[in-house]
Amino acid sequence: MARVSKRYKAVREGLDLDAEYSLEDAIKEAKARSKAKFDETVELSMNLGVDPRHADQMVRGVVSLPNGTGKNVRVAVFARGDKAEEAKAAGAELVGAEDLMEAIQGGEMNFDRCIATPDMMAVVGRLGKVLGPRGLMPNPKLGTVTPNVAAAVEAAKGGQVEYRVEKAGIIHVGVGKVSFDEAALIENAKALISAVVKDRPSAAKGTYVKGVSLCTTMGPGLRVSVSSATE
Repeated sequence: MARVSKRYKAVREGLDLDAEYSLEDAIKEAKARSKAKFDETVELSMNLGVDPRHADQMVRGVVSLPNGTGKNVRVAVFARGDKAEEAKAAGAELVGAEDLMEAIQGGEMNFDRCIATPDMMAVVGRLGKVLGPRGLMPNPKLGTVTPNVAAAVEAAKGGQVEYRVEKAGIIHVGVGKVSFDEAALIENAKALISAVVKDRPSAAKGTYVKGVSLCTTMGPGLRVSVSSATE
């Protein structure tokens, strides 16, 4: 049996882990029980009634959180000429073409989002085995393959997050920091939930949102009432 630390025992003391909370109460509890010495991320998980092994049941997209993520997002951009300069001016940390490809092949992975202009995809394609497993491969559907790199960089840094269902049918996304006020976290969480609900694949049958939970980085998971989360 896994050992439970004293800190974790203290955090979950008096908490009924089998109870269902409204989204508002779950966020209130998570904030109140955050005892870590850093600003923990508030993470939302959704268990979906889909089978991601089938392409027509894949759930993947992006959503802009109204109050940002509280995280400094590092952006890499594949572009040349004027587009490269636009990306730099918008705040991209890594900008280049073949030189950036070689840097990534050499182990440079200090970025959270990768964006590319359409003409650069032949270069980016060589990094499929590196970027793909990390969910960083630029994708037109996600707005990360675009001629408007400045807008894409600004969106990534301004609170846009990507969601993608895992093999088990679960989506995990950070919706802010414990330091955010409750209203901001609620608004962010509802924006994510709304986007995922709207993205329901037509091939998905039966109950789509089977469960919702919320936790902080170091805190226990709290079950959230599906009705309160999706209303």
